[in-house]
Amino acid sequence: MSESILDGKKILAVDDEPDVLSVLEEEIMDACPNCTLDKATTYENAVKFLESNPYDVVILDIMGVRGFDLLELAVKKDLKVAMLTAHALSPEALKKSIEMKARAYLPKEKLGEVVPFLEDMLKYDYESGWKRLMDKLYGFFTDKFESDWEKKTGGPWKEWVGK
Repeated sequence: MSESILDGKKILAVDDEPDVLSVLEEEIMDACPNCTLDKATTYENAVKFLESNPYDVVILDIMGVRGFDLLELAVKKDLKVAMLTAHALSPEALKKSIEMKARAYLPKEKLGEVVPFLEDMLKYDYESGWKRLMDKLYGFFTDKFESDWEKKTGGPWKEWVGK
């Protein structure tokens, strides 16, 4: 296995579901055993981590831990953030994530693929990172969202696919 760009990085994962944090830990630590992973299950604990530690990557659940509030705090600290969701899997939450400067929006159904998405967050700038994410998830979003999801979000999704 080739070395991950995540190796040696400091990562914060926030989710109110301990089993999701366990899967994230397993996926991330398998790919980059020399990274540091902090985990929080509440908004309050996540704020403490964000206020007292520098992070290379932050993974935030949208529901249950006030993910958008945490996103605002993390972006103010110039951190690269991936939003993670199951219950808030919607065009509106995708649009809000992008508008609030998240670097990725990942369905929990794709937890097994989290490492390549996080690696892309570190390798690519904001727009090219979103283009890569859409290239990978456009079909998934089209299957999961209502038929007019692209119009609702106002994003250039089709233009970004395959670029």
